[in-house]
Amino acid sequence: MSVVTALRSGVCALAFSTLMAGAAFSEPFTGLAKGFEGQMIAEGLNRAPITAGSTAEVRGKGFVPGQTVTLRQNGVVLNEGAPVTADEKGEFRTEVAIPEGAEPGLYPVVAEVADPAYAMTLELKVSPVLADSGALEVTSQKLAPGLYQVAQTADALYVTSAVGRPPVTESKLMKLDPQTLEILAEVTPEEAPDRPDGRDGGVFAVYGVGVDAQGQVWVTNTRQDTVAVYSADDLSLIKQFAQGDVPHPRDALAHDGKVYVTATFEPTIHVFDAATLEELAPIELSSGKRGERFGTASMHIDEASDTLYVVSLDTDEVATVDLTTGEETSVYALPLSKRTIGVGYDAKTNRIFTAGVNTDNVLIVDAATGETLHDVPVGANPLNIAFDATNDLAWVAVRGSDSLVAVSPDGEVVAKTQIGSFPNHLIAAADGGVYVVNKARGAEDASGDHISHVTLKP
Repeated sequence: MSVVTALRSGVCALAFSTLMAGAAFSEPFTGLAKGFEGQMIAEGLNRAPITAGSTAEVRGKGFVPGQTVTLRQNGVVLNEGAPVTADEKGEFRTEVAIPEGAEPGLYPVVAEVADPAYAMTLELKVSPVLADSGALEVTSQKLAPGLYQVAQTADALYVTSAVGRPPVTESKLMKLDPQTLEILAEVTPEEAPDRPDGRDGGVFAVYGVGVDAQGQVWVTNTRQDTVAVYSADDLSLIKQFAQGDVPHPRDALAHDGKVYVTATFEPTIHVFDAATLEELAPIELSSGKRGERFGTASMHIDEASDTLYVVSLDTDEVATVDLTTGEETSVYALPLSKRTIGVGYDAKTNRIFTAGVNTDNVLIVDAATGETLHDVPVGANPLNIAFDATNDLAWVAVRGSDSLVAVSPDGEVVAKTQIGSFPNHLIAAADGGVYVVNKARGAEDASGDHISHVTLKP
């Protein structure tokens, strides 16, 4: 069902006369839009998810001042009163009512642009809404602004934070008590060199985090395209790698004396020796799609089988790597997922879990065959997944819906709760449940910048 179909018969009565009234007529092949740079985005009001029965805001920029825009879905004009006009800055804003009965999914909205003429398509996403369910225990502690990732050892948690865009000047690496969630130690990264254009380089802000068996915390300095190593004991800096060593690094995971770092959007996993702190030969990934390039995002390591699972943001695939040889062993397409970013794995059922940001779903995939077994709607913009082997659940940080969702290997939503603004990352707790960190909607957001320990109630 499309957005417009859901408007039911009343909208259908608009038919030809309304459509013709909303169109701008002129001679064909005239008024060429040379060098058109218009862009559009659709969001809910106040940047909330777009859901059935809500109001969507469509914004445009890069248009020619005075250009008019008519939006259509399924052939029906959405801005019925009159075309919206770009202002003196080439920007516009208009609201679109989403029908109560609209099914979740991606809807193509066609923008007809006049004076000069152009046409473009926008994907308007209607997100699913899940009711709270399950009995959960949640313990939370407010930390520093901009929480990004969390890692753990037997006796500590390690959390990274970074605020804003370059030059990032506010960032921390924190060590926490896993029981009380109190901060045991924290450090601000060192200053980074000035950027090539002479602007301030900020600090070597920390984003991804992992801990190796040598008692070292590995972090990704995403803004400087590199990584750093800190002491797990007192968070003193052990080694800061040079800028440019790893392009846009995301995750850092340690296993069997090595540390694996994803280079976002690149078909490469960088590998480091945890003892010598030297970079080793990388793992190269390939796409199963002709002419496409695998673009890494999140990854998971199954230590028992020495297998690494990694998803591709660019091609919507999941690949497996044999870490004993460093070779890619399979790559599976995920046709029901768009902008696939998160991944988890259940060794008991040999199933892979992936999160699609643009399709609001978790796919459950047979790791032996690549067959998609279940397609589970979880809310707006699922980001990361952690599999809790104690409870046999995949926990999903659903960033756009401010929620945490637990999914069984058979595709059942077992629990869902609101967890605070923008849940960003999570890991399975050693004794069951998960630790999850979330960001904030500003300094006054009482639910933001928390770490939470979430478990099932007995």
